[in-house]
Formats: sequence, C-alpha cells, structure tokens
Amino acid sequence: MSTDLDLDRLLKLRLVVARFGEMDLAKWWNTKGQLGRLGAAALRRGFPRTHRFAQARSVFAVAAHRCTEVFEPPGCVTLWHLPEAVEESFDARWEHWLDNAGEWTSFFEKLESLSGSDLTEILRAFELVEGRDLEAYGKLRRSAEGRAVPLPGIFSGTDADVVLLALGFARGEPSALAVPYARRAEA
Repeated sequence: MSTDLDLDRLLKLRLVVARFGEMDLAKWWNTKGQLGRLGAAALRRGFPRTHRFAQARSVFAVAAHRCTEVFEPPGCVTLWHLPEAVEESFDARWEHWLDNAGEWTSFFEKLESLSGSDLTEILRAFELVEGRDLEAYGKLRRSAEGRAVPLPGIFSGTDADVVLLALGFARGEPSALAVPYARRAEA
C-alpha cells in the first residue's frame, strides 16, 4: 500500500468535509460552526498561532466518532480512519503544518465562510476534485439502509481513493449522514 498520498490535500479534504458536516450546514455531527468564524474567535485567544488547527483536530474527532456510530464496517477504511501507515504520516505532518500555520490562513478563511448544500460543488470550488473524480462519484450509491456509501474495489491508498472517500459524503443528505467506506486489502 502506498503512503505517498498528498497529505496537504488529505488535510484539505478532511477540513472541507468536517466543516460541511457541522450543525449549521449538513447537521451530521454535533459541532456548530467550530470550523467557522465563531470557532476561530473562541480559540484564537488561547491558541493565537495555531487555533485553526486546534479547531480542526476537535471537529475531526467528533466527525470520526459520529461516523463510527452510524456505520463501522469491519476491514474497511473511511476518510477519518485510514490505514495506520497513512494516519501515522498524517500525524507526523501535523507539526509541519503548525510550524507553517500562516501558509494556511487563506484556506481557513475560505473554509470559515463556507456555505451551500452541494458538497461536490464546494469541493470543486476548493479545487480538490477533478472531472475524473466527479465521474467516479457519479457511480456511487448509498447502501440499502442508507447509512453507508460503499466504494468499488479495494482501497489502494491513492489520492483518487481518498478524494472518492470525501466525495462519497455528498451522497448523504442534511441530517442524514451516509458514511463512505472502502474495503481494505487483506494483510
């Protein structure tokens, strides 16, 4: 399995999906505007340089927990629970992001003012998806019980796989989370 994912893109995908799923937008997890202006104002004083990353960690944890409550298939990955090697690389990169927090200011400012109800359009506006990603998304369907969105094939650890895990959330509806997942290759 490749661990050469674009970790900056993974962070951006997680941030957009996390913000979109908050209570003031899609109502999927119990944070309200924590990645918005209100959350920034609340944490800025305690974490002047890194408050946006503190906001992100918090919402990521809530989103991951909520997704696990809704649907936790064995032997699978989700946007919030990728293979251990990927998660370790992501965590190792976190310090770099903190050290260079200023480079992320414009992205977070755009994220704070996020609005709309079409996650695919929002991901496109953030330049995180391409035509081939949207074509693959077009083939995704919710499971029969409506709580999950299975991705075809086995998770191979590519950027395209991770983008599809993020795009799959668009198959959910307001207040009706559907968790995208992909099967892991057997170890």
